[in-house]
Amino acid sequence: MKEIEKIPVVSKNVLLPFILITSLFALWGFANAVTDPMVQAFKKVLELSNSQAAWVQMAFYGGYFCMALPAALFVRKYSYKVGILIGLALYAGGALLFYPAAITEQFWFFCLGLYILTFGLAFLETTANPYILAMGDPRTAIQRLNLAQAFNPVGLIVGLLVAQQFVLKKLQSDDIENYASLAEAKKMLIRTSDLLVIRDPYVILGLVIIIVFVLILVNKMPQEKDENGIPSIGATFSALGKNNKYVLGVLAQVLYVGAQIMCWTYIYQYAEAIGMSSETAANYQFIAFIVFLVGRAIGTYLLRFMSSGKLLMYFAILAIGFCIGTIWMEGLFGLYSLVGISFCMSLMFPTIYGIALEGLNEEESKIGAAGLVMAIVGGALMPKLQGVIIDAGGYGVNDIKIAGVSEVNFSFILPLFCFTYISWYGFKVYNKYEAMET
Repeated sequence: MKEIEKIPVVSKNVLLPFILITSLFALWGFANAVTDPMVQAFKKVLELSNSQAAWVQMAFYGGYFCMALPAALFVRKYSYKVGILIGLALYAGGALLFYPAAITEQFWFFCLGLYILTFGLAFLETTANPYILAMGDPRTAIQRLNLAQAFNPVGLIVGLLVAQQFVLKKLQSDDIENYASLAEAKKMLIRTSDLLVIRDPYVILGLVIIIVFVLILVNKMPQEKDENGIPSIGATFSALGKNNKYVLGVLAQVLYVGAQIMCWTYIYQYAEAIGMSSETAANYQFIAFIVFLVGRAIGTYLLRFMSSGKLLMYFAILAIGFCIGTIWMEGLFGLYSLVGISFCMSLMFPTIYGIALEGLNEEESKIGAAGLVMAIVGGALMPKLQGVIIDAGGYGVNDIKIAGVSEVNFSFILPLFCFTYISWYGFKVYNKYEAMET
């Protein structure tokens, strides 16, 4: 490990490209953070059930799944820079669709905007993550990706502040206790006003992305296209399918992203069960993002002295402990445990990503990256399933008891399962691959 400490994580000759690509991590973090509170916002404004409102996350993370592989194939044939520009164009286009969606007041139109927006994010993540891994010595690749990913929670924090200050605080439907019982004419006025409030941050975001698009366009970026020919896509898929560490890593990523989105999305429903408003709950999500940022910094530092598999296992075991507290400690202490999970999650995405791609050649990494970005579909499927559990006794969050706790508490059995698998994956990686190297 002492040898790794002497190798620069980012060398001077790639510093500018590293900074430019790293800025993208904050941009998709912002989109994630702004979108999570929208599940609760749409639920209130449009009078949806928990499982209906979860279509927000289904659209958002489903877009990753649908576009990740086409994005990887495109970048494989052309260049990283072109892939990034297409990603930014789709990102901006999806965000700007919120303008006509607010005019029509159709929930499906908002979901369509999110779906297209995440087409762009799929391009950006499929491009940026392997690019960062390739920007230097392979022995510091996971450290380098964790460093770049440290800017993701910065975007998360800014996005949540925007959601809290410019959306949740201004929603009239959240301030009225019996909104559902109002006369239809009164509800229509409030609905129109609230949907405009939801629209504005996305439209402004779209305009900002257009500016970033221009900045990337005029800057010279290294071209990573392989001029010596591209190997058969079938051969690449076959090699990846035989790589046990990669295949199990994709599943770990599916479960991790599912757990992350469940813990961040349903913090509002968890808070609602103890009589807390969405605006106040946003403060706890803000703290969760701060804890996530701190955890990312600590995890990146610890990777200098500890193998990635072992550290992943330790963080996952700690997450299991916090999940148990979230489920069976009702009230504020349960909410504190839910916030604590964010510390443990901080290390997971880039570490699983780096472990799964470790040892692959350049072409395998490009297609392999698509599989890991497609794994983000876990953020679409698992929150939907959690919403079904929460709706088990009705549209409220505390209608019935399951295993002696409220339905919203019990629903966190799903993240508990996810972290159990991730801890096993970390142990397997350390025991089978890393222990032999030390």
